[in-house]
Amino acid sequence: MFRNLLIYKLPAGWQASLAELEAALAAVPFVECGSTQPVSMGWVSPRGVAHGAVVESVAGQFHAALQIEKKILPGSVVKRRLDELAAQVTKDSGRKPGKKHQRELKDQAMLELLPRAFTKRGQVRVWLAFEPGLLMIDAASPAMASEVITQLVQAFTGVTAPGFNVLPLNTALSPAVLMRDWLASDEPPAIFGIDRECELKSADEQKSVVRYARHALDTDEVKSHLEGGKTPTRLALTWNSRVSFTLTETSMLKKIEFLDVVMEGRAEREPSDQPGAHFDADAAIATGELEQLITDLIEALGGEAEAAAPAVATSPAPGAALDPAGGQASARPADEAPPWA
Repeated sequence: MFRNLLIYKLPAGWQASLAELEAALAAVPFVECGSTQPVSMGWVSPRGVAHGAVVESVAGQFHAALQIEKKILPGSVVKRRLDELAAQVTKDSGRKPGKKHQRELKDQAMLELLPRAFTKRGQVRVWLAFEPGLLMIDAASPAMASEVITQLVQAFTGVTAPGFNVLPLNTALSPAVLMRDWLASDEPPAIFGIDRECELKSADEQKSVVRYARHALDTDEVKSHLEGGKTPTRLALTWNSRVSFTLTETSMLKKIEFLDVVMEGRAEREPSDQPGAHFDADAAIATGELEQLITDLIEALGGEAEAAAPAVATSPAPGAALDPAGGQASARPADEAPPWA
């Protein structure tokens, strides 16, 4: 159910009922891109059911899904059309278009091409856990998570109280320090087993990187890199022999995988062609395991420390387009790769 998780702190004391969450997000439904709209985003059923609820409550945990659609417009295609328009201007006027005119021609080229562009869709899952006061986002990058948080802030503003403004998870120890200690130690922690992947980076001008894949890490070679000043930026771990994942220097959990022992106690279930037929069981298992994993990880990092700056601005960025439902669309160029790819 979850592949990656970025973890954020909910505002102190912030609570919302299922009805409040549903009303807030249902007001910003997903709408397909318009003919000349490069990006659109909105909320859809996390269960995958057409016209279903956009917020689901399972075992006391709340689930939502932001759907993003982006027009695929390769830069080479835009450039070819721009060159054609510029050549026509030169032919008609006898002069090459200047920089300002070039920008206008590029806008014209994109407006002409967008209605014929293919689209790509992706979903980002959101998990709200009120008891520990955490927000988890299944995004591949902090930039994508920031876009999701912006959508949440806009949806919840004026609907719930107090205001919604999440903060990055801040711990007493940085993940880099913890990973270094574990790699340098001859006795790694019992509940977190070290697997066979890691990445080490130097802080000098050369920025050299050493990556290990399917390789033993309890070696003198790894310790030598650590003694030489390299810092772990990624480390593959297994929690309690139940969940494997990769911890990054930014506290992000990547490549989350539930091991066979997690599914052994689950009753046999009949296969189903119905969308979301096993959503409740999968959601309960995933959040039950991951909530305890996150709790143990925070404890290993020395517990929570005072948070610094907000994770995202509470208002749309200047110049960002609005989607048809009123949400903020990405300000990235149309020819840039989508963040969920």
